[in-house]
Amino acid sequence: MQDVLVSGYWFLDSKNWRPPDDLAAFLAEGEPPIYVGFGSMPGVDPGRMTATVVEALARQGKRGILALGGGALAADHKSGHVHVVRDAPHDWLFPEVSAVIHHGGAGTTAAALRAGKPMIICPFFGDQPFWARRVTDLGVGLSLDRRALTVESLTDALAAMDDPHMRRQADALGSTIRDEDGVANAVGFIEAAADKLH
Repeated sequence: MQDVLVSGYWFLDSKNWRPPDDLAAFLAEGEPPIYVGFGSMPGVDPGRMTATVVEALARQGKRGILALGGGALAADHKSGHVHVVRDAPHDWLFPEVSAVIHHGGAGTTAAALRAGKPMIICPFFGDQPFWARRVTDLGVGLSLDRRALTVESLTDALAAMDDPHMRRQADALGSTIRDEDGVANAVGFIEAAADKLH
């Protein structure tokens, strides 16, 4: 009897969440922005990181949503092409953006993949370098060394995410993930295993 199953992702969505008025207005007033957030990762030099991100976005003519999370980004940057949020559910927000820049946590990676968005991963530690390599191997994103991040390297990576092939790859993978039901697969597997025990 098979005793291991890779069931697919288990997502817990925020069906009743509604965006604050300022976030909804920012999303409505221009092209879909790029989400930038590093989850619960602490800030090493949040001022420098934020300035790098904001300048790279400006050089590429992109709008951005900066999620403060655990402090890797600073809240005190004011710019018309950037909107700052404390946090927002990925299942709601990621379909509204054009791409995602993040730390490579398993949950954030899964949400970006499901939304079909190309991504840049800047790993901090743990399993994050693995997810960065996996996303790169799948052709749906890039990996950048957070410690050596510059305006120039991030600007180049932002341009690379506009590549039509990468966007098609990300969209196709997102469609595949949206079509699977990891929870139902797991339940069916457990029930079938239980039946065989009786």
